[in-house]
Amino acid sequence: MTYATHFAIAVLACYVAARVLTGTGRLGAAWAWHSPRIAIICWQAVGLALGLSAIGLPVSIGLAPYGQSTGSALRSLVGDLFGGALPRGMGVTHLGLVGVGLGVAVVLLWSTGRSLLSALRAQRRHRDLLTLVARDDPAAPGALVLDHPSAAAYCLPGVRPQVVVSAGTLSLLDQPQLAAVLSHERAHADERHDLVLLPFTALCRALPGVRWVRTAHEAVALLVEMRADDKARRLHADAPLAAALLRFASAGSRVTPAGALGAADGELDARVARLLVTERPNRLRGVAALTLATALVSLPVSLFLR
Repeated sequence: MTYATHFAIAVLACYVAARVLTGTGRLGAAWAWHSPRIAIICWQAVGLALGLSAIGLPVSIGLAPYGQSTGSALRSLVGDLFGGALPRGMGVTHLGLVGVGLGVAVVLLWSTGRSLLSALRAQRRHRDLLTLVARDDPAAPGALVLDHPSAAAYCLPGVRPQVVVSAGTLSLLDQPQLAAVLSHERAHADERHDLVLLPFTALCRALPGVRWVRTAHEAVALLVEMRADDKARRLHADAPLAAALLRFASAGSRVTPAGALGAADGELDARVARLLVTERPNRLRGVAALTLATALVSLPVSLFLR
């Protein structure tokens, strides 16, 4: 049961890490908001470690009669099943627990695959629509323009990503603000933030009633927007981007199509407040967070590879 205990510890560590990552401080800014790229990596580590631990916990309990590490016991089980001889003490209950763990793996992979296919279908449909109704405009270089009065700016990710803005956005923002928003959207495309969100979208699909899963998805979605803000602010001053977000907020309805990432997504007040604060991220805290994230993933991975 030693290996099962290690998996249980990993699950508990994932819970604690998630609580730390979602904890907020003054001005509505969590420590993670000052270093969104590091926080995103930490969330990816938490998601991977939790998934592996959820698979490994029942599997390791079921394989306890082997007295080996989870990876070695799994390989031994496969050989014994084909050989027709199981070790003493390996009963139906143990095999059932192994089946539960493998079932969790199937559900997670199935949910991820369904989420990916759903996003790809939505993106393809929207690209087909854009070929019919969108146009080029020198006011928004490198982007397509939709003739719609509502304010909208989003990135349609993929192998051939496309940045889209509405005519309402062109009339809402001045040129420096628009340039900052376009840089924000290109950052989504360059760093494939759609794939960053995919595992958490899949978890929401697999566990629709679990509140903390939805909270994790919302936290990562906000960090993705803040990361894109950081990429944009490197090319432009903070003020134009902050002003653009404020104008989006005052414009009212903002709808981002399925499969896309919008500049006005997330908590706009938190993003604007962050842009207006000059505090720099704590590098030592970032290094510590990455070290802990690496350790968090290493524990379940090592248990499977031994």
